[in-house]
Amino acid sequence: MDTLLSSEGDSQRTQYPYVTGTSVIGIKYKDGILMAADMGGSYGSTIRYKSVERLKQVGKHSLIGASGEISDFQEILKYLDELILHDNMWDDGNSLGPKEVHNYLTRVMYNRRNKFDPLWNSLIIGGVKNGHKYLGSVSMIGVHFEDDHVATGFGNHLARPILREEWREDLTFEEGVKLLEKCMRNLLYRDRSAVNKLQIAKITEEGLTVSQPYSLKTFWNFAAFQNPTVNAEGSWILCLMMFCCTKTCAFVDASFSFIARHGSA
Repeated sequence: MDTLLSSEGDSQRTQYPYVTGTSVIGIKYKDGILMAADMGGSYGSTIRYKSVERLKQVGKHSLIGASGEISDFQEILKYLDELILHDNMWDDGNSLGPKEVHNYLTRVMYNRRNKFDPLWNSLIIGGVKNGHKYLGSVSMIGVHFEDDHVATGFGNHLARPILREEWREDLTFEEGVKLLEKCMRNLLYRDRSAVNKLQIAKITEEGLTVSQPYSLKTFWNFAAFQNPTVNAEGSWILCLMMFCCTKTCAFVDASFSFIARHGSA
């Protein structure tokens, strides 16, 4: 029976991710921070939504991008709105920068992890304050770090190798956008949850700009895309054949053993 004190009436957060967004990539460039994310929202393995914005401004100096559960990201944005409102109420001429926002989010994520009720997101926080560029990341369990380029999700495996090879501190805006597009195109080819509709955000001392959604030019006629199982030792066809052969051999062995034991009876 439900009562005012029962747990059934408590406000519940996401216990398992349902609608999720995939990778976010952030880099420093000559004048500030660039961040890219596609606009897909996957319901399980189905790309259900294609207009989900995952890059948001935080206060005057910061930008956040999120992969993972969309509703949890919305909850995080509520926390940040309250944080910025409380900071503005002091009216002391100061405002929170990206480093302070990053530190705050690491505490939030770690706190929820300790309650065994995590916010299912990986976050990237970037910004510029007093001429200092800042870019950091925090995982759903509070693991955090700062770097010149960061990524979440499959971007950690498929985009960061490209960034390690091609990123430079003196990248222009155009070069930075081109580098991010190369990474996003690589993810589009290889990540089933990625969609060809993305946004790129720029934040500098002058302010924040988020691009209109657009698509990348792609090429799908690579030989490996046309016949992905040709000469693939790990293909599902070969695995199925090996499975059937194994089961057949086991059946034959069992049959011979049965005949050897009972054949003369």
